[in-house]
Amino acid sequence: MNGPAGDATHYARYARLSGMLDSAFRVPGTRFRFGFDGLMGLIPGLGDFVGAIFGAYGVLVARQMGAPLALQARMLANVGLDAAVGAIPLAGDLFDFAFKPHLRNLALLDRWRADPARTVRRTRLMLVVVPLAIVLMAVVTLVLAILGLIALMRWLA
Repeated sequence: MNGPAGDATHYARYARLSGMLDSAFRVPGTRFRFGFDGLMGLIPGLGDFVGAIFGAYGVLVARQMGAPLALQARMLANVGLDAAVGAIPLAGDLFDFAFKPHLRNLALLDRWRADPARTVRRTRLMLVVVPLAIVLMAVVTLVLAILGLIALMRWLA
């Protein structure tokens, strides 16, 4: 289905899927919710892959709705981060339950539908700032490691 009716159908389907993947269940006595994505993430290898496939569907929905490339890239980054960190044993499993990439992407789509220009500006900024911050952290970590090795070598000499 193409056009506004098709977009609405795909969006509604993605909204339901996002809820099932990220917030289908509530931990009794708390406000914490989790979904099938977190449960699938417990299956080594396969769970994060399947979650990423469902995440890719959200990006396709955004594309069908005419969302800008920057927004689609940010959605892919959310899905990729979830899959990459989720692949780390134990810590990744906890991350899977907390990050909720599908609801994040749904919120991105909702903000874009409500205020396209503002959402695109913020998304472009995030696509520049986050990679720069990661590179900066990597450089600082490398410098600190080198300084630590130099100090250790001097101490041992």
